[in-house]
Amino acid sequence: MRALLLLLAALAAVAVAQKDPHWVDGRNTIVHLFEWKFSDIAAECERFLGPMGYAGVQTSPVNEYLALPNNSPSRPWWERYQPVSYKIISRSGDESAFADMVRRCNNVGVRIYVDVVFNDMCATWSNPVGYGGDVPDPANKYYPAVSYSSENFHSTCSVNNYNDANNVRNCELSGLHDLDQSQSYVRGKIVDYLNTLVSHGVAGFRVDAAKHMWPADLEAIYAAVNDLSTDFFPSGTRPFFYQEVIDQTGTEAVKSSEYTGFGVVTEFKYGSMLSNAFKGNNPIHWLVNWGTAWGLLDSDSALAFIDNHDNQRGSGGGGDILTYKTAKLYKMAISFMLAWPYGITRVMSSYYFTNNDAGPPADGSGNILDVTINSDNTCGNGWVCEHRWRQIYSMVAFKNTVAGTSVTNWWDNGNQQIAFGRGNAGFIAFNDQYNTDFKQTLQTGLSQGTYCDVMSGSKSNGACTGKSVTVNGDGTAYIEILSSEDDGVLAIHSGSKL
Repeated sequence: MRALLLLLAALAAVAVAQKDPHWVDGRNTIVHLFEWKFSDIAAECERFLGPMGYAGVQTSPVNEYLALPNNSPSRPWWERYQPVSYKIISRSGDESAFADMVRRCNNVGVRIYVDVVFNDMCATWSNPVGYGGDVPDPANKYYPAVSYSSENFHSTCSVNNYNDANNVRNCELSGLHDLDQSQSYVRGKIVDYLNTLVSHGVAGFRVDAAKHMWPADLEAIYAAVNDLSTDFFPSGTRPFFYQEVIDQTGTEAVKSSEYTGFGVVTEFKYGSMLSNAFKGNNPIHWLVNWGTAWGLLDSDSALAFIDNHDNQRGSGGGGDILTYKTAKLYKMAISFMLAWPYGITRVMSSYYFTNNDAGPPADGSGNILDVTINSDNTCGNGWVCEHRWRQIYSMVAFKNTVAGTSVTNWWDNGNQQIAFGRGNAGFIAFNDQYNTDFKQTLQTGLSQGTYCDVMSGSKSNGACTGKSVTVNGDGTAYIEILSSEDDGVLAIHSGSKL
Protein backbone atom coordinates (compact mmCIF):
# COMPACT_ATOMS: atom_id res chain seq x y z
CA MET A 1 0.00 0.00 0.00
CA ARG A 2 2.83 2.40 0.88
CA ALA A 3 4.47 1.76 -2.49
CA LEU A 4 1.18 2.49 -4.24
CA LEU A 5 0.74 5.74 -2.32
CA LEU A 6 4.28 6.80 -3.19
CA LEU A 7 3.62 6.04 -6.87
CA LEU A 8 0.39 8.02 -6.85
CA ALA A 9 2.15 10.93 -5.14
CA ALA A 10 4.90 10.85 -7.77
CA LEU A 11 2.38 10.84 -10.61
CA ALA A 12 0.53 13.74 -9.03
CA ALA A 13 3.77 15.69 -8.73
CA VAL A 14 4.51 15.10 -12.41
CA ALA A 15 1.01 16.29 -13.35
CA VAL A 16 1.46 19.52 -11.38
CA ALA A 17 4.90 20.04 -12.93
CA GLN A 18 3.40 19.75 -16.41
CA LYS A 19 1.21 22.77 -15.62
CA ASP A 20 4.24 24.98 -14.91
CA PRO A 21 5.19 27.20 -17.88
CA HIS A 22 8.67 27.76 -16.42
CA TRP A 23 8.63 31.51 -16.80
CA VAL A 24 11.56 33.60 -15.74
CA ASP A 25 10.73 35.41 -12.50
CA GLY A 26 8.79 38.61 -13.01
CA ARG A 27 7.17 37.56 -16.30
CA ASN A 28 3.81 35.89 -16.86
CA THR A 29 2.27 36.33 -20.34
CA ILE A 30 2.67 34.32 -23.56
CA VAL A 31 2.29 35.80 -27.05
CA HIS A 32 1.33 33.72 -30.08
CA LEU A 33 3.47 34.96 -32.99
CA PHE A 34 1.21 33.37 -35.56
CA GLU A 35 3.01 32.25 -38.76
CA TRP A 36 6.21 34.15 -37.94
CA LYS A 37 9.54 32.94 -39.31
CA PHE A 38 12.05 31.61 -36.78
CA SER A 39 14.53 34.36 -37.60
CA ASP A 40 11.91 37.05 -36.93
CA ILE A 41 10.87 35.42 -33.64
CA ALA A 42 14.50 35.35 -32.49
CA ALA A 43 14.94 39.02 -33.35
CA GLU A 44 11.67 39.95 -31.65
CA CYS A 45 12.70 38.16 -28.45
CA GLU A 46 15.88 40.20 -28.32
CA ARG A 47 14.63 43.62 -29.41
CA PHE A 48 11.16 43.71 -27.84
CA LEU A 49 9.72 40.71 -25.97
CA GLY A 50 12.59 40.35 -23.54
CA PRO A 51 12.90 44.08 -22.75
CA MET A 52 9.11 44.47 -22.44
CA GLY A 53 8.71 41.59 -20.00
CA TYR A 54 6.90 39.00 -22.11
CA ALA A 55 7.30 35.50 -20.69
CA GLY A 56 7.07 33.30 -23.77
CA VAL A 57 6.21 32.73 -27.41
CA GLN A 58 3.85 30.20 -28.92
CA THR A 59 5.03 29.30 -32.41
CA SER A 60 2.96 27.92 -35.24
CA PRO A 61 3.58 24.20 -36.02
CA VAL A 62 7.22 23.64 -36.97
CA ASN A 63 7.03 20.15 -38.49
CA GLU A 64 6.87 19.38 -42.19
CA TYR A 65 3.38 19.83 -43.56
CA LEU A 66 1.59 19.67 -46.89
CA ALA A 67 2.62 22.27 -49.46
CA LEU A 68 -0.70 22.83 -51.18
CA PRO A 69 -0.90 23.43 -54.93
CA ASN A 70 -0.13 26.90 -56.29
CA ASN A 71 2.87 27.93 -54.20
CA SER A 72 1.70 31.51 -53.80
CA PRO A 73 0.59 34.06 -51.18
CA SER A 74 -2.88 32.50 -51.35
CA ARG A 75 -1.65 29.36 -49.61
CA PRO A 76 -3.94 29.00 -46.57
CA TRP A 77 -2.80 29.17 -42.95
CA TRP A 78 -4.36 25.79 -42.21
CA GLU A 79 -1.90 23.90 -44.40
CA ARG A 80 0.35 23.93 -41.31
CA TYR A 81 -2.18 21.61 -39.73
CA GLN A 82 -1.72 18.99 -42.49
CA PRO A 83 1.32 17.02 -41.18
CA VAL A 84 3.53 15.05 -43.57
CA SER A 85 6.39 14.22 -41.19
CA TYR A 86 7.91 15.24 -37.88
CA LYS A 87 10.97 16.80 -39.46
CA ILE A 88 11.52 20.43 -38.45
CA ILE A 89 11.08 22.16 -41.78
CA SER A 90 8.39 24.68 -42.68
CA ARG A 91 7.80 28.08 -44.21
CA SER A 92 9.21 29.45 -40.94
CA GLY A 93 12.62 27.82 -41.41
CA ASP A 94 14.65 24.66 -40.93
CA GLU A 95 15.91 22.89 -37.82
CA SER A 96 19.05 24.98 -37.60
CA ALA A 97 17.04 28.22 -37.65
CA PHE A 98 14.63 26.75 -35.09
CA ALA A 99 17.46 25.84 -32.71
CA ASP A 100 18.98 29.31 -33.09
CA MET A 101 15.62 30.92 -32.28
CA VAL A 102 15.05 28.84 -29.16
CA ARG A 103 18.55 29.55 -27.86
CA ARG A 104 18.34 33.30 -28.48
CA CYS A 105 14.90 33.61 -26.90
CA ASN A 106 15.88 31.60 -23.82
CA ASN A 107 18.97 33.76 -23.44
CA VAL A 108 16.78 36.84 -22.96
CA GLY A 109 14.30 35.12 -20.66
CA VAL A 110 11.60 34.33 -23.22
CA ARG A 111 10.38 30.71 -23.30
CA ILE A 112 9.28 28.88 -26.46
CA TYR A 113 6.12 26.76 -26.71
CA VAL A 114 5.56 24.84 -29.93
CA ASP A 115 2.12 24.15 -31.39
CA VAL A 116 2.33 20.39 -31.99
CA VAL A 117 0.01 18.44 -34.28
CA PHE A 118 -0.13 14.69 -33.74
CA ASN A 119 -3.82 13.80 -33.63
CA ASP A 120 -3.65 13.15 -37.34
CA MET A 121 -1.70 13.33 -40.58
CA CYS A 122 -2.59 15.23 -43.75
CA ALA A 123 -5.79 14.61 -45.66
CA THR A 124 -5.92 13.11 -49.14
CA TRP A 125 -4.90 15.56 -51.86
CA SER A 126 -3.86 15.20 -55.49
CA ASN A 127 -0.07 14.95 -55.96
CA PRO A 128 0.74 15.67 -52.31
CA VAL A 129 4.21 16.80 -51.30
CA GLY A 130 5.57 18.07 -48.01
CA TYR A 131 7.29 21.40 -47.56
CA GLY A 132 10.58 19.55 -47.09
CA GLY A 133 10.08 17.47 -50.23
CA ASP A 134 8.74 14.29 -48.63
CA VAL A 135 5.99 12.57 -50.61
CA PRO A 136 3.21 10.88 -48.63
CA ASP A 137 0.44 8.64 -49.93
CA PRO A 138 -2.44 9.86 -47.79
CA ALA A 139 -5.04 8.02 -49.86
CA ASN A 140 -3.51 4.80 -48.50
CA LYS A 141 -2.55 6.30 -45.12
CA TYR A 142 1.13 5.87 -45.86
CA TYR A 143 3.62 8.47 -44.60
CA PRO A 144 7.09 7.04 -45.26
CA ALA A 145 8.98 9.96 -43.72
CA VAL A 146 7.69 9.10 -40.22
CA SER A 147 7.05 6.19 -40.98
CA TYR A 148 3.33 5.45 -40.59
CA SER A 149 1.24 2.97 -42.55
CA SER A 150 -2.48 2.28 -42.62
CA GLU A 151 -2.30 -0.03 -39.59
CA ASN A 152 -1.32 2.95 -37.43
CA PHE A 153 -4.58 4.79 -38.05
CA HIS A 154 -8.16 4.43 -36.92
CA SER A 155 -10.69 3.18 -39.44
CA THR A 156 -11.99 5.81 -41.85
CA CYS A 157 -15.02 7.67 -40.52
CA SER A 158 -15.92 11.33 -40.08
CA VAL A 159 -16.26 13.30 -36.85
CA ASN A 160 -19.93 14.24 -37.00
CA ASN A 161 -21.42 13.50 -33.57
CA TYR A 162 -20.07 15.50 -30.64
CA ASN A 163 -22.38 13.60 -28.30
CA ASP A 164 -20.35 10.43 -28.97
CA ALA A 165 -16.84 10.44 -27.50
CA ASN A 166 -15.81 7.48 -29.65
CA ASN A 167 -16.78 9.35 -32.79
CA VAL A 168 -14.95 12.50 -31.66
CA ARG A 169 -11.75 10.66 -30.78
CA ASN A 170 -11.58 7.79 -33.27
CA CYS A 171 -12.79 9.42 -36.48
CA GLU A 172 -11.33 11.91 -38.94
CA LEU A 173 -11.61 15.64 -38.32
CA SER A 174 -12.00 17.54 -41.60
CA GLY A 175 -10.67 14.54 -43.52
CA LEU A 176 -7.37 14.42 -41.62
CA HIS A 177 -6.32 10.78 -41.19
CA ASP A 178 -6.70 9.94 -37.53
CA LEU A 179 -3.75 8.32 -35.75
CA ASP A 180 -4.28 5.60 -33.15
CA GLN A 181 -2.33 6.89 -30.16
CA SER A 182 -3.12 3.75 -28.16
CA GLN A 183 -0.42 1.97 -30.20
CA SER A 184 3.01 1.98 -28.59
CA TYR A 185 4.59 2.48 -32.02
CA VAL A 186 2.58 5.64 -32.69
CA ARG A 187 3.28 6.95 -29.21
CA GLY A 188 6.97 6.31 -29.73
CA LYS A 189 7.08 8.34 -32.94
CA ILE A 190 5.25 11.23 -31.29
CA VAL A 191 7.52 11.14 -28.24
CA ASP A 192 10.59 11.10 -30.48
CA TYR A 193 9.35 14.29 -32.15
CA LEU A 194 8.61 16.02 -28.85
CA ASN A 195 11.99 14.94 -27.50
CA THR A 196 13.70 16.53 -30.49
CA LEU A 197 11.99 19.81 -29.67
CA VAL A 198 12.91 19.44 -25.99
CA SER A 199 16.55 18.82 -26.91
CA HIS A 200 16.62 22.24 -28.58
CA GLY A 201 15.42 23.97 -25.42
CA VAL A 202 11.66 24.48 -25.75
CA ALA A 203 9.72 24.91 -22.50
CA GLY A 204 6.55 23.14 -23.57
CA PHE A 205 3.81 22.52 -26.07
CA ARG A 206 0.38 23.63 -27.20
CA VAL A 207 -1.28 20.31 -28.13
CA ASP A 208 -3.55 20.77 -31.13
CA ALA A 209 -6.86 18.87 -31.25
CA ALA A 210 -6.34 17.29 -27.81
CA LYS A 211 -10.12 16.93 -27.60
CA HIS A 212 -9.89 14.40 -30.41
CA MET A 213 -7.47 12.12 -28.55
CA TRP A 214 -8.11 9.86 -25.57
CA PRO A 215 -6.93 11.38 -22.27
CA ALA A 216 -5.16 8.18 -21.20
CA ASP A 217 -3.17 8.16 -24.44
CA LEU A 218 -2.11 11.78 -24.00
CA GLU A 219 -1.16 11.23 -20.38
CA ALA A 220 1.07 8.33 -21.41
CA ILE A 221 2.69 10.34 -24.21
CA TYR A 222 3.40 13.32 -21.96
CA ALA A 223 4.89 11.10 -19.24
CA ALA A 224 7.30 9.54 -21.76
CA VAL A 225 8.70 12.88 -22.96
CA ASN A 226 12.13 13.77 -21.62
CA ASP A 227 12.73 16.40 -18.97
CA LEU A 228 13.61 19.84 -20.33
CA SER A 229 17.11 20.65 -21.49
CA THR A 230 19.51 21.42 -18.66
CA ASP A 231 21.10 24.01 -20.95
CA PHE A 232 18.22 26.30 -19.99
CA PHE A 233 16.28 24.65 -17.14
CA PRO A 234 17.08 22.98 -13.80
CA SER A 235 17.58 19.22 -13.85
CA GLY A 236 14.30 17.28 -13.62
CA THR A 237 12.10 20.05 -15.06
CA ARG A 238 9.02 18.68 -16.81
CA PRO A 239 7.66 20.14 -20.08
CA PHE A 240 4.62 22.40 -19.90
CA PHE A 241 1.58 21.07 -21.76
CA TYR A 242 -1.49 23.12 -22.66
CA GLN A 243 -4.15 21.33 -24.62
CA GLU A 244 -6.73 22.48 -27.14
CA VAL A 245 -10.06 21.27 -25.81
CA ILE A 246 -13.06 23.25 -27.01
CA ASP A 247 -15.80 22.83 -24.42
CA GLN A 248 -18.02 25.90 -24.72
CA THR A 249 -21.28 24.49 -23.43
CA GLY A 250 -20.32 21.59 -21.17
CA THR A 251 -23.03 19.51 -22.86
CA GLU A 252 -20.86 17.53 -25.29
CA ALA A 253 -19.48 14.05 -24.64
CA VAL A 254 -15.89 15.29 -24.28
CA LYS A 255 -15.23 17.52 -21.26
CA SER A 256 -12.35 19.86 -20.50
CA SER A 257 -12.13 18.38 -17.02
CA GLU A 258 -10.97 15.06 -18.49
CA TYR A 259 -7.65 16.69 -19.44
CA THR A 260 -6.81 18.86 -16.43
CA GLY A 261 -5.18 16.07 -14.43
CA PHE A 262 -1.99 16.15 -16.49
CA GLY A 263 -1.86 19.55 -18.15
CA VAL A 264 -3.48 22.93 -18.68
CA VAL A 265 -6.49 23.30 -20.98
CA THR A 266 -7.40 26.14 -23.34
CA GLU A 267 -10.43 27.83 -21.73
CA PHE A 268 -12.45 28.90 -24.77
CA LYS A 269 -15.35 30.16 -22.65
CA TYR A 270 -13.04 32.84 -21.27
CA GLY A 271 -12.70 34.83 -24.50
CA SER A 272 -16.27 34.38 -25.65
CA MET A 273 -17.74 35.51 -22.32
CA LEU A 274 -15.46 38.54 -21.98
CA SER A 275 -16.06 39.50 -25.61
CA ASN A 276 -19.79 39.30 -24.99
CA ALA A 277 -19.48 41.51 -21.93
CA PHE A 278 -17.33 44.24 -23.46
CA LYS A 279 -19.55 44.31 -26.53
CA GLY A 280 -22.27 45.51 -24.15
CA ASN A 281 -24.34 42.34 -24.15
CA ASN A 282 -23.71 41.77 -20.44
CA PRO A 283 -23.02 44.61 -17.97
CA ILE A 284 -19.36 44.39 -17.04
CA HIS A 285 -20.19 45.07 -13.38
CA TRP A 286 -21.05 41.36 -13.23
CA LEU A 287 -17.34 40.61 -13.65
CA VAL A 288 -16.89 41.22 -9.91
CA ASN A 289 -16.69 37.45 -9.40
CA TRP A 290 -15.06 36.57 -12.73
CA GLY A 291 -13.57 33.08 -12.77
CA THR A 292 -14.82 29.71 -11.58
CA ALA A 293 -18.13 31.28 -10.48
CA TRP A 294 -18.82 31.74 -14.18
CA GLY A 295 -18.23 28.05 -14.88
CA LEU A 296 -14.61 28.49 -15.92
CA LEU A 297 -11.92 25.94 -15.15
CA ASP A 298 -9.81 26.26 -12.02
CA SER A 299 -7.27 29.01 -12.54
CA ASP A 300 -4.22 26.75 -12.37
CA SER A 301 -5.66 24.54 -15.13
CA ALA A 302 -6.70 27.27 -17.57
CA LEU A 303 -4.99 28.91 -20.54
CA ALA A 304 -6.82 32.25 -20.70
CA PHE A 305 -7.11 34.20 -23.96
CA ILE A 306 -9.51 36.41 -25.90
CA ASP A 307 -8.84 35.34 -29.49
CA ASN A 308 -6.71 32.76 -31.23
CA HIS A 309 -5.91 31.93 -34.85
CA ASP A 310 -9.10 29.84 -35.17
CA ASN A 311 -11.83 31.79 -33.45
CA GLN A 312 -10.76 35.16 -34.84
CA ARG A 313 -11.75 33.58 -38.17
CA GLY A 314 -15.13 32.48 -36.84
CA SER A 315 -14.28 28.82 -36.20
CA GLY A 316 -12.66 26.61 -33.60
CA GLY A 317 -14.62 27.65 -30.55
CA GLY A 318 -16.66 30.71 -31.40
CA GLY A 319 -17.44 33.21 -34.11
CA ASP A 320 -18.27 36.29 -32.04
CA ILE A 321 -14.86 37.07 -30.55
CA LEU A 322 -13.29 40.49 -30.21
CA THR A 323 -10.20 40.84 -32.41
CA TYR A 324 -7.83 43.53 -33.68
CA LYS A 325 -10.60 44.52 -36.10
CA THR A 326 -12.59 45.99 -33.16
CA ALA A 327 -9.59 47.67 -31.59
CA LYS A 328 -11.08 49.76 -28.74
CA LEU A 329 -13.22 46.99 -27.28
CA TYR A 330 -10.51 44.41 -27.95
CA LYS A 331 -7.95 46.40 -25.97
CA MET A 332 -10.45 46.66 -23.11
CA ALA A 333 -10.97 42.90 -22.99
CA ILE A 334 -7.23 42.23 -23.17
CA SER A 335 -6.62 44.79 -20.43
CA PHE A 336 -9.16 43.13 -18.16
CA MET A 337 -7.58 39.74 -18.81
CA LEU A 338 -4.14 41.03 -17.90
CA ALA A 339 -5.40 42.92 -14.83
CA TRP A 340 -7.51 40.13 -13.32
CA PRO A 341 -5.85 37.20 -11.49
CA TYR A 342 -6.98 34.16 -13.44
CA GLY A 343 -5.24 31.53 -15.54
CA ILE A 344 -2.12 31.51 -17.66
CA THR A 345 -2.59 34.39 -20.09
CA ARG A 346 -1.82 34.44 -23.80
CA VAL A 347 -2.19 37.33 -26.24
CA MET A 348 -2.50 37.07 -30.00
CA SER A 349 -0.22 38.62 -32.61
CA SER A 350 -1.85 38.48 -36.03
CA TYR A 351 -1.46 39.47 -39.64
CA TYR A 352 -4.14 41.43 -41.49
CA PHE A 353 -6.71 39.31 -43.32
CA THR A 354 -10.07 39.65 -45.01
CA ASN A 355 -10.31 36.08 -46.32
CA ASN A 356 -10.52 33.61 -43.43
CA ASP A 357 -8.32 31.11 -45.32
CA ALA A 358 -5.60 33.63 -46.14
CA GLY A 359 -2.06 32.68 -45.25
CA PRO A 360 0.55 35.07 -43.85
CA PRO A 361 2.01 37.98 -45.83
CA ALA A 362 4.16 36.46 -48.57
CA ASP A 363 5.93 37.27 -51.81
CA GLY A 364 5.00 35.94 -55.25
CA SER A 365 6.81 32.67 -54.57
CA GLY A 366 5.02 32.03 -51.30
CA ASN A 367 7.93 33.01 -49.04
CA ILE A 368 6.73 34.58 -45.80
CA LEU A 369 7.59 38.27 -45.65
CA ASP A 370 9.87 39.67 -42.97
CA VAL A 371 8.23 41.35 -39.99
CA THR A 372 9.42 44.91 -40.47
CA ILE A 373 9.36 47.46 -37.64
CA ASN A 374 8.16 51.01 -38.28
CA SER A 375 9.59 54.11 -36.63
CA ASP A 376 6.69 54.17 -34.14
CA ASN A 377 7.44 50.55 -33.11
CA THR A 378 4.42 49.12 -34.94
CA CYS A 379 4.88 46.46 -37.61
CA GLY A 380 4.79 46.69 -41.39
CA ASN A 381 4.56 44.26 -44.30
CA GLY A 382 1.01 43.22 -43.42
CA TRP A 383 1.67 42.20 -39.80
CA VAL A 384 -0.71 43.49 -37.09
CA CYS A 385 1.54 42.82 -34.08
CA GLU A 386 -1.05 43.48 -31.38
CA HIS A 387 1.62 42.64 -28.81
CA ARG A 388 3.38 45.87 -29.85
CA TRP A 389 0.31 48.03 -29.24
CA ARG A 390 1.15 50.31 -26.30
CA GLN A 391 -2.04 49.41 -24.46
CA ILE A 392 -1.21 45.70 -24.58
CA TYR A 393 2.49 45.69 -23.76
CA SER A 394 1.81 48.22 -21.01
CA MET A 395 -0.73 45.84 -19.49
CA VAL A 396 1.82 43.03 -19.70
CA ALA A 397 4.03 45.22 -17.52
CA PHE A 398 1.04 45.93 -15.24
CA LYS A 399 0.46 42.19 -14.82
CA ASN A 400 4.12 41.60 -14.04
CA THR A 401 4.04 44.39 -11.45
CA VAL A 402 0.91 43.25 -9.59
CA ALA A 403 1.72 39.51 -9.60
CA GLY A 404 0.82 37.84 -6.33
CA THR A 405 -1.65 40.50 -5.20
CA SER A 406 -5.41 40.13 -4.81
CA VAL A 407 -8.28 42.19 -6.17
CA THR A 408 -9.11 45.13 -3.90
CA ASN A 409 -11.31 48.24 -3.87
CA TRP A 410 -13.83 47.04 -6.43
CA TRP A 411 -16.18 49.79 -7.66
CA ASP A 412 -18.90 49.78 -10.30
CA ASN A 413 -21.81 51.95 -11.34
CA GLY A 414 -24.16 48.99 -11.63
CA ASN A 415 -23.68 48.90 -15.37
CA GLN A 416 -20.74 49.34 -17.76
CA GLN A 417 -18.23 51.20 -15.62
CA ILE A 418 -15.92 49.34 -13.23
CA ALA A 419 -12.65 49.84 -11.39
CA PHE A 420 -10.51 47.77 -9.05
CA GLY A 421 -7.09 47.63 -7.48
CA ARG A 422 -4.47 44.91 -7.19
CA GLY A 423 -3.23 45.20 -3.63
CA ASN A 424 -1.08 48.29 -3.26
CA ALA A 425 0.61 47.71 -6.62
CA GLY A 426 -1.90 48.71 -9.30
CA PHE A 427 -5.29 50.19 -10.13
CA ILE A 428 -7.39 50.03 -13.30
CA ALA A 429 -10.71 51.51 -14.48
CA PHE A 430 -12.95 50.71 -17.46
CA ASN A 431 -15.58 52.81 -19.23
CA ASP A 432 -17.61 50.54 -21.49
CA GLN A 433 -20.49 53.02 -21.80
CA TYR A 434 -20.21 54.55 -25.23
CA ASN A 435 -22.01 57.83 -24.52
CA THR A 436 -21.22 58.39 -20.85
CA ASP A 437 -18.07 59.80 -19.29
CA PHE A 438 -16.38 58.11 -16.35
CA LYS A 439 -15.72 60.71 -13.63
CA GLN A 440 -15.24 59.35 -10.12
CA THR A 441 -13.05 59.83 -7.05
CA LEU A 442 -12.12 56.31 -5.97
CA GLN A 443 -9.93 54.45 -3.52
CA THR A 444 -6.92 53.09 -5.43
CA GLY A 445 -4.93 51.45 -2.66
CA LEU A 446 -1.77 53.08 -4.01
CA SER A 447 0.64 55.32 -2.13
CA GLN A 448 0.50 59.09 -2.46
CA GLY A 449 2.02 60.56 -5.59
CA THR A 450 1.61 61.19 -9.30
CA TYR A 451 1.23 58.23 -11.64
CA CYS A 452 1.31 57.96 -15.43
CA ASP A 453 -1.67 56.31 -17.08
CA VAL A 454 -0.02 53.52 -19.09
CA MET A 455 -2.92 53.28 -21.55
CA SER A 456 -2.65 56.83 -22.91
CA GLY A 457 1.12 57.11 -22.63
CA SER A 458 4.11 56.18 -20.51
CA LYS A 459 6.59 57.48 -17.99
CA SER A 460 9.49 59.12 -19.81
CA ASN A 461 12.26 61.32 -18.46
CA GLY A 462 10.40 62.02 -15.24
CA ALA A 463 7.14 63.01 -16.91
CA CYS A 464 4.02 61.40 -18.37
CA THR A 465 3.57 61.35 -22.14
CA GLY A 466 -0.16 60.72 -21.64
CA LYS A 467 -2.60 61.35 -18.82
CA SER A 468 -1.51 61.47 -15.19
CA VAL A 469 -3.34 60.57 -11.99
CA THR A 470 -2.73 62.17 -8.60
CA VAL A 471 -3.19 59.82 -5.67
CA ASN A 472 -3.93 61.56 -2.39
CA GLY A 473 -2.52 60.69 1.02
CA ASP A 474 -5.57 58.55 1.80
CA GLY A 475 -5.15 56.52 -1.42
CA THR A 476 -8.04 58.17 -3.27
CA ALA A 477 -7.73 59.66 -6.74
CA TYR A 478 -9.92 61.35 -9.31
CA ILE A 479 -10.35 59.01 -12.29
CA GLU A 480 -11.60 60.31 -15.62
CA ILE A 481 -12.22 58.36 -18.82
CA LEU A 482 -14.18 60.33 -21.42
CA SER A 483 -16.36 58.33 -23.80
CA SER A 484 -14.73 60.23 -26.68
CA GLU A 485 -11.23 58.98 -25.81
CA ASP A 486 -9.47 56.41 -27.97
CA ASP A 487 -9.16 54.02 -25.04
CA GLY A 488 -11.84 53.03 -22.57
CA VAL A 489 -9.30 52.05 -19.92
CA LEU A 490 -7.07 53.88 -17.44
CA ALA A 491 -4.34 51.94 -15.62
CA ILE A 492 -1.66 52.95 -13.14
CA HIS A 493 0.81 50.91 -11.11
CA SER A 494 3.79 51.31 -8.84
CA GLY A 495 6.16 51.21 -11.81
CA SER A 496 4.41 54.16 -13.46
CA LYS A 497 4.83 56.46 -10.45
CA LEU A 498 6.86 59.61 -11.07
